[in-house]
Amino acid sequence: MNAHSPSTAHRPTRLAKRFAQLRAEGRGALIPYVEAFDPDRATSLALMKAMPEAGADIIEVGVPFSDPAADGPTIQAAAKRALKAGATLAGVLAMVRDFRQHDQETPVVMMGYLNPVDRYGVERFCQEAAQAGVDGLLLVDLPPEEAPFVLPHARAHGLDLIRLATPTTTPERLETILQGASGFLYYVSIKGVTGTTAASADDLAQAMRRIRQNAPLPVVTGFGIATPEQAATAATLSDGAVTASALIKAMAATLDERGNATAATVEAALAPVRAMAQAVRATTNKA
Repeated sequence: MNAHSPSTAHRPTRLAKRFAQLRAEGRGALIPYVEAFDPDRATSLALMKAMPEAGADIIEVGVPFSDPAADGPTIQAAAKRALKAGATLAGVLAMVRDFRQHDQETPVVMMGYLNPVDRYGVERFCQEAAQAGVDGLLLVDLPPEEAPFVLPHARAHGLDLIRLATPTTTPERLETILQGASGFLYYVSIKGVTGTTAASADDLAQAMRRIRQNAPLPVVTGFGIATPEQAATAATLSDGAVTASALIKAMAATLDERGNATAATVEAALAPVRAMAQAVRATTNKA
C-alpha cells in the first residue's frame, strides 16, 4: 500500500488511522455503501450500525439526490425511496450523529452532489458534518478546478476531501485532481454509472500501476464491485473495495409491495457485506 499524504500524516484522522491499521494487517478495506433513509431512516440507520460488525472497515453514506448523474438505476431507485421517506441533507447529518452515539471508531464518508451542499451553505455544511462525525466528503460532481469552493471549509473542520479518478484520467489530469485531496483517492473502475458492469482484474491491475506512480494517497476501487471475488480482487490490487448496488439490490428484494422495509431487509444487505468481508480478509498478507 502507498504512504499517506503529508496532510494525513500530520493529522491522524479516523480515515488515516484505519488505513494505517489495514496496512499493518496487510489487507485492503471493505467499504459498503448505505443510501441514507432508504427505504426509511430507521432501517438505513440500523443497517449502518450493523455494518462494522459485519466487516465494514469504512462506511460510505449516500445523500439522496433527485439528479444523481453518476449513479445507475439501482441507486437512483434507492434515492427516490429515500426522498419519498423524507430525506434531507440535515436529516442525513442527524443520522450520522446518531450512528456516532453507537460507534466512534468506524470512518464515515459522505457521498453526494454539490447542489444540496451549495444550497445548504458550504461552510455550515462542513461545520455540521464534522460535528456529526463525518470524516470525509466525496462530492461526485465537484471538478478539481472548483475545489477551492469547498476545500478551505473542509480543511478548517478536519474533513478529508476525497477525489475521483477514472480509466480515462491522464497523468496530467491526475496531478490536478490530487491537489488538495486527502483521505484516499476513489478510483471509478468502469466507464459508466454505478452497478452496470465490472472491470477485469487485468484492467484494474494496469490502472493501479499507472495511478500509484503519481498518487501519494491510498487508492480504493468502486463501481462494479458486486461479488466476494470482485471485492477481494479490488482490495488486493488497490487499497480497498467500495460496494453499493449489490447491497441495495439485495435489500430492495425484501421490500413489500409498497416499498416498505420488512423483517428481512437489514439482514439481506448484511449478508453480502459479510461474504465480501470474509473474502477480503482471506487476502491478508497474500498481496
